[in-house]
Amino acid sequence: MGKVTEMERKVTKFGNSLGITMTEALKQIGLELGDTVHIDVRKSDGEIVIRKAYKVELPSGIGPDFLETLSEVMEQYDETLKGLKDR
Repeated sequence: MGKVTEMERKVTKFGNSLGITMTEALKQIGLELGDTVHIDVRKSDGEIVIRKAYKVELPSGIGPDFLETLSEVMEQYDETLKGLKDR
């Protein structure tokens, strides 16, 4: 696991929004202007986790509808699939 860098920032107003600046922290994980991130809000412990999102290109012939159907099937048969994994 990499070194943890701690920073303290004040919440500021940006237009009608609240925010913080953290340019150096974003650079440390390789984020640049225009990149997409995933944000997990953990209310129970007061944490917000920001992770760089990686765009995945679908193979030719596989559309988003296939992935949606696959996700539904995996959710429906979750316990069965977990049981097969342990065989």
